[in-house]
Amino acid sequence: MPSLADTRKFSKSARVRTRADYSCAFDGARRLHGPLLQLAVKREAAAEIGARLGLAVSRKVDGNAVGRNRIKRVWRETFRDQRTHLPPGTYVAVAKPAAAQADNPALRAALLELLARAARLPVQPAIGTMPRDASPSSPDAGTTASHSD
Repeated sequence: MPSLADTRKFSKSARVRTRADYSCAFDGARRLHGPLLQLAVKREAAAEIGARLGLAVSRKVDGNAVGRNRIKRVWRETFRDQRTHLPPGTYVAVAKPAAAQADNPALRAALLELLARAARLPVQPAIGTMPRDASPSSPDAGTTASHSD
């Protein structure tokens, strides 16, 4: 049986880390807004990894690295607590300038509110894809008439 520490682990696979991951997360994502942050949510129906978190706290939010890291630390811990209760998908929190003046309980409450709203979002079907069996293998594959001279 896994210990409490194992269930709260925040492995590399549970984080959005690369630029490509962030781009993929924002493409087609639903965005939820609160006073302290924007949450981009891209739900996946069958994800083996579960819920993943990405954080973006720019220098426009807080010029001091200590302040930016505090915001990220609070949101990471909040996400760890809620991860097992969230539907699979990618969640990216983008801080707004008001987050720099907020205390830790306010930061936690703002993220919890948006995560609760995100959990109620329906899964979006894939857009722009065709079923594999419906796509013609060649340009003439859909024609049934034969041409004879």
